Amino acid sequence: MGEIQNKQVPTDNEVSLKDIILKTREWWYYLLSKWIIILAFGLFGSILGFTYAYLKKPIYIATTTFVLEDEKGSGGLSNLAGLASMAGVDLGGSGGGIFQGENILGLYKSRSMLEKTLLSVVAINGSDQLLVDRYIEVNQLKQKWTDKALQSLNFTKDGVQDGFSILKPNRLRDSILGVIVTDINNNYLEVAKPDKKLGTIQVDVKAKDELFAKAFNDQLVKNVNEFYIITKTKKTLTSVQILQHKTDSVRSVMNGAIYAAVAVADATPNLNPTRQVQRVAPAQKAQFSAETNKAVLSTLVQNLEITKMSLQKETPLIQVIDQPIFPLKKDKVGKAKAIILGGVLLGFLTALFLLTRQLFKELMR
Repeated sequence: MGEIQNKQVPTDNEVSLKDIILKTREWWYYLLSKWIIILAFGLFGSILGFTYAYLKKPIYIATTTFVLEDEKGSGGLSNLAGLASMAGVDLGGSGGGIFQGENILGLYKSRSMLEKTLLSVVAINGSDQLLVDRYIEVNQLKQKWTDKALQSLNFTKDGVQDGFSILKPNRLRDSILGVIVTDINNNYLEVAKPDKKLGTIQVDVKAKDELFAKAFNDQLVKNVNEFYIITKTKKTLTSVQILQHKTDSVRSVMNGAIYAAVAVADATPNLNPTRQVQRVAPAQKAQFSAETNKAVLSTLVQNLEITKMSLQKETPLIQVIDQPIFPLKKDKVGKAKAIILGGVLLGFLTALFLLTRQLFKELMR
């Protein structure tokens, strides 16, 4: 018997490197034969890119960068609890427990802060205007609204106080504000820490209107930072006010006792030696009251000063580094870039379509 040699016979499903090279060259020649079509669509894509860049309004970016230096923990105030308890004041823990770490970033995205900013009165083009009215004007919402109730919406009808519009609950108006707040969160506002190792926070407001972008950024940063500082120090500030009130009350009582002791002596200038009770008893009583209140006042003053120092320590330092100034940075697609990208993209899609169609024809044969 002859030797049987096992030989590998290629099947129809196997594709060699040579087949791939030949097929690639075939497709390349096919695309070269269609160069006029690809070039025509590429030119059309360039025209579309130029049109988009010409009609697309630039996006203005208002950026504020600030540093937040905050005291960590509540040890400073808790150390005063024993002293303050002598005056009947419970200092408890630090108000910083409400906001820890990066929670201030969430404040910038909160509905309450964004609504307060939208209802702020700012000077635009020399006249006072609500930011929400400016938003509606820039986005031409009243031209898009067909409902008469929407057309007649007025965000200042309930009055303005301290630079903010005061609104009573209104279902339609509140729903519109909710939609605007959502849009600003998604498309206008970006808040982040550019460097995790540093304490800098960057607030970006992007808008088609340069005046709105800057005014909204300035007012939002102002509102949030003020709210943050007030809330962080609210509990200690309340303790300072209570201690101050107690200190003033005790001082007033002590002064009254001192004057009472002197008044007793003045009221009995020629006192009969056998009637000493008329002078000694009231004078000693007034003197005892004055001494007692003096001791209490000393403790209160000490606690008050310590609590004031704690308040100063707990007050976070917010130092603005950069503020938006005119002209704002513009984010706009360049015409040359749009022409090149449009031509290349549409030319590539045209070539891909032609290759797909040719491959489909071959598979159907």
